[in-house]
Amino acid sequence: MLTVALDLPSARVLAGQASVIQDLQFVMDCCKRLLTELARPEEDRDGVVPQALWSSALVAYARCFGKGRRFGLSTEDVQNLPLHGAVMKFHKWAIEERNKLAARPADPFEVAKIGAALSPSGQTERRVEGIAIFSAGHVLVDVIGVRQLGGLASELARQTAEKAQEQQDSVLADAQELNIDSLYRLPPLRTRPPTDGSAEDTP
Repeated sequence: MLTVALDLPSARVLAGQASVIQDLQFVMDCCKRLLTELARPEEDRDGVVPQALWSSALVAYARCFGKGRRFGLSTEDVQNLPLHGAVMKFHKWAIEERNKLAARPADPFEVAKIGAALSPSGQTERRVEGIAIFSAGHVLVDVIGVRQLGGLASELARQTAEKAQEQQDSVLADAQELNIDSLYRLPPLRTRPPTDGSAEDTP
């Protein structure tokens, strides 16, 4: 079936909703994988994987609420969810955690602790023998936090999908008002990256 791109205000809204759903789905996938990782004995875990999954989930979640994202989610969307408990408190905490990931801490001691290695106190000459550096590793959230973020993303995705379904009807109505001949003159909408051969034909 021939498909062409629509550059309409209503289509732009629908595209924004689709991108939010895509981000939230990614959050849910990360949380599922993270639960599997956390179920392993600590000595069998790869320390990088849980931290990478959690960081990626927080970044994708916060991206849905970006200040510059015109068609993103708002705190009202979280407040309107049929969830009980400290939902807004957890939402704000997740955004703050993401902000910490993206910014260099004002206090370097949050990342590393510097210590003075002292000679044994019983020695005649007490002095500083050397300097020790201890990395203050990132605190990984527990299973409960992972489940909360995944559940929150799931409910927001469901709510956004319902709005997107209604918006899709609006886009269809707008598209049906356009000149049909001009639509057929538009280039086909690509659903996959172009191959080397087709890329050469593209101006």
